[in-house]
Amino acid sequence: MHIEFRHLRTIQAIHEAGGLARAADQMNITQSALSHQVKGLEDQAGVELFVRRSKPLKLSPAGLRLLKLAQQVLPQLEAAQAEFMGLRAGSTGRMHIAIECHACFEWLFPVLEQFRKLWPDVDVDIRPGLAFDALPALLREEVDLVVSSDPEDLPGVEFVELFDYNPVFVAASAHPLAAKPYVEASDFRAETLITYPVERTRLDVFSQLLIPAKVEPLAIRQVELTAVILLLVASNRGVSVLPDWVVREVKYSSDYVTRPLTKNGITRRLYAAVRRDDLGKPYMEKLLKLAGEEARKLQQF
Repeated sequence: MHIEFRHLRTIQAIHEAGGLARAADQMNITQSALSHQVKGLEDQAGVELFVRRSKPLKLSPAGLRLLKLAQQVLPQLEAAQAEFMGLRAGSTGRMHIAIECHACFEWLFPVLEQFRKLWPDVDVDIRPGLAFDALPALLREEVDLVVSSDPEDLPGVEFVELFDYNPVFVAASAHPLAAKPYVEASDFRAETLITYPVERTRLDVFSQLLIPAKVEPLAIRQVELTAVILLLVASNRGVSVLPDWVVREVKYSSDYVTRPLTKNGITRRLYAAVRRDDLGKPYMEKLLKLAGEEARKLQQF
């Protein structure tokens, strides 16, 4: 038996209308054409689908089974069709984001809060890119955007500039290094360095300063949360290096001092890595615009 979606719609329409004539009117076809369609379906099934001597027209047990199937399948089909229409119109889709910058969670959340209100039908999810290789996942279409400070030459991937930032040294105000106008790699040899729990190559203090200078801190303490890092620093349990936007408030506190790394400072750039085919999607354009606006707010501090 070959059942098509139109057969299910026919069974449902006749049941709801209570007769062939009214169902034919609702379906904008002739009663004769509708009767022919029902007869063909019954021939395939080998059983009658309607009790024809009843008024209004009633479904037979076999017809009721098809009606139940129609009531299960047709709503799912309509939902899928609506979803595909939304995809074509750019109002629905998926936005799975991987973050290679641990501190970026605090910067990104205000952006996503605005985005979800504007695009409620886009499926938004965040995956810490620190736990897996985010850029290869972007190529495999497992994620849709990667926040990274390390651009690569990848086929079909565009690195959209978000903003520049400065990794800065943070210490307690009573720390001896607070007397210096800036800190250098050698200053870390006697320090406990408090970092996020990620590999060294993904931390600016290592990739941009300590590894090139071949300097090893006295000790390393890994902490998950920025607030806890700052609490430990204020208690003089160690020093840290954080993006300037993270410490924009504490730099005015008497508990902390912030200093540039090296005399000229270090500048890094944050990017959004996106597949080129996705750049034209309306919701992707909007997210990147919101990200740029939030970046400008950060740079005002």
